[in-house]
Amino acid sequence: MKHALLIPPVGSFADPRGLVDAAVAAEAAGWDGVFIWDHVLRAEPPLEIADPWIALAAIAMATHRVRIGPAVTPLTRRRPIKLAREAISLDHLSNGRLTLGLGLGVDSNRELSGFGEIVDPRSRGERLDEGAELLCAMWSGETIDYHGQHFVAEQVTVLPRPVQQPRIPLWFAARGQARKPVRRGARYDGIIPIEVDARQLAGMLDVVVAERGSLDGFDVAVRPNGKEQYRAFRDLGATWTFVEPAAGDPELLQLAATNPTTLF
Repeated sequence: MKHALLIPPVGSFADPRGLVDAAVAAEAAGWDGVFIWDHVLRAEPPLEIADPWIALAAIAMATHRVRIGPAVTPLTRRRPIKLAREAISLDHLSNGRLTLGLGLGVDSNRELSGFGEIVDPRSRGERLDEGAELLCAMWSGETIDYHGQHFVAEQVTVLPRPVQQPRIPLWFAARGQARKPVRRGARYDGIIPIEVDARQLAGMLDVVVAERGSLDGFDVAVRPNGKEQYRAFRDLGATWTFVEPAAGDPELLQLAATNPTTLF
């Protein structure tokens, strides 16, 4: 498996310079990726939060090898053209090292309802499906004419194309027993299972195989709880492990400077 840091850019991690320092240390130590939460509100009382896209742009310029990306961006609170442009620019800055994590988003800290965003999960799911389809169309560099229920792109051509072809990889968050998010991810490049055990992960991967025919070329990015679960996830077919420091943990740099293979 490959190993990535998953950093919540909140509290003492809200300094973009500190995030860059951690990414540089992680690359030197042998980590394969550095991913960052995409949230706009977190906890009560409110915590300081860094913008993940600004931080990822700085990380792209300071590193050369690690894969980077948001894990995950709630497409429902983004305009697809803005997200498409940001992703293309970040893909170029990183010379093709971006993986875009997408999901429904959560409202546990009012980061949807607090700004009048859509809260209904069915509507958010529809917007995610449409938005992902539209992103891929815009990244093609062809003139598109898209009229969906939620988004429109009328006779537009988005250039330049991403460095990565045929497009930037898309991973989708999937939680617990839900199967629709897994089927959504199976249409693209990977899933990020959230709060699952080995049995639940096995069920998810059965769905992926039913949709795709196999796990070949498909990424599964997990957050194991300890060495035993790490081995179980690996044996099931997981391809990436996320290691997430506690928000505000003063030992982030120490963790980043640790060779990840020694943790498992």
